[in-house]
Amino acid sequence: MQFPDWLLQHTLFTGDSHVLLLASIAALCIGLSKSGLSGTATLNVVLMAQAFGAKASVGLVLPLLIVADFMGYFINRHGGSWRKILPMVPPAIVGVVIGYFMLGHIDNNAARTVIGWLIVALLVFNLLLNARKQDFIALTEHKAFSWSMGLCAGIVTMLANAAGPVMTVYLLSQRLEKKEHLGVFSRFFLFINLFKVPFSADLGIINPRSLATNLVLLPCVVVGILLGWQILKRIPQKPFEWTLFILTLIAAIWLVAA
Repeated sequence: MQFPDWLLQHTLFTGDSHVLLLASIAALCIGLSKSGLSGTATLNVVLMAQAFGAKASVGLVLPLLIVADFMGYFINRHGGSWRKILPMVPPAIVGVVIGYFMLGHIDNNAARTVIGWLIVALLVFNLLLNARKQDFIALTEHKAFSWSMGLCAGIVTMLANAAGPVMTVYLLSQRLEKKEHLGVFSRFFLFINLFKVPFSADLGIINPRSLATNLVLLPCVVVGILLGWQILKRIPQKPFEWTLFILTLIAAIWLVAA
């Protein structure tokens, strides 16, 4: 496949069609995750890391997530409120700052390992959440719960853009109806992802070439959102989520072992 000169000069694409394919699928997964198919969120992380390198992928994914977050907020704006995210905001900000310093002091190989194992841990965490949901809800009665969840969400989202499962646990404790759950979820990630932008720019992982790459991949995010709405109408979510779980686990192990 012949790449145009402008694409090679102004984006992170190198002329390898394999990289373009991985990145396009990852961008599609971002859209799918924001449409309600949450299991696709972690898959995009490992695909982008394989395509562009672990550290570069963290900054590359962020603007795509923000565009999708704005769309998600618009769709879910009538559910939930900004007040509901307030208990998570201060610890999440502290977590982002911690993640910023961690990301700034590790090289690309170390970042691959950290992100790979982080995704594996989040997959296991998600299994435990589904199996022992009532036990997790019981833990929410402790005073330190919202602070520990917020801190964890901030660190994980700065290191790997993958704090969805952590936020899900917090929202379970609030016992919200589906519409309100989605509204609070979209508000939190819109806020925290916008907050991360100057930190990512300071690390150099958001830059003119990464932003130009975002423009190329943005249509895939939009297609993913539209496709996700159709999938939710036609395919049972559980089999779909299990398929994605297995694919993400394989991809995460691939990331660690490579």
